[in-house]
Amino acid sequence: MVTPVARRRPQQLARQVATLDVLSGGRVTLGVGLGDRDDFSSFGEPTDQRVLAEHLDEGLELLEQYWTGEPVTFRGRHYQAENVALRPAPVQRPHPPIWVAGFWPRRPPMRRAARFDGAIPLFTSASHGDAPPAHEVRDLVAYVREQREALPDGQGGRPFEIVVGGVSPTDRDQAADLLGPLAEAGATWWDERQRMDGDDLDRLSPVLTRIEQGPPSF
Repeated sequence: MVTPVARRRPQQLARQVATLDVLSGGRVTLGVGLGDRDDFSSFGEPTDQRVLAEHLDEGLELLEQYWTGEPVTFRGRHYQAENVALRPAPVQRPHPPIWVAGFWPRRPPMRRAARFDGAIPLFTSASHGDAPPAHEVRDLVAYVREQREALPDGQGGRPFEIVVGGVSPTDRDQAADLLGPLAEAGATWWDERQRMDGDDLDRLSPVLTRIEQGPPSF
């Protein structure tokens, strides 16, 4: 769901995503975020969230520039580039969609998301695998819209996705009861997940069974 950009070299990530976009005929969406603290502390890397956020913001700025396919010169606090052009450029223009993850109701990740193409909110009130409350999705959507309206040069008019997730029922009526209010609140994508505290978390067969049952419909 999320690539912790601070763990990657931006030039390497840019080339990997661009290559995959070319191979897939323009089907890539890149989900990004700060990453879990253990992603860094386990390897002796800095864990200060402000520093990680700086890496993430500079990395995203570089990705957008690298994906133009034109020469890039960049001098940031954490990254530098000197007259570098990375090709081939992605198929999707101006670049593959970027969806930004973060915990709601924390505002900074959603302000970051508003500058790009989508938000993947996790909710402090709902554990992984549980669908969020519809009223919290509605509040988040209103906040993101407010942020996007303040963007310069009409950037806020681009399509924007709100991705929520959990474990969905296969029964049509139950799916309607769960997903209908979320869609009405402004969610545009459903991300099927597994419960973190379930016995099936690391097993393949339940995942394949759920895939065979197909997406929820109502």
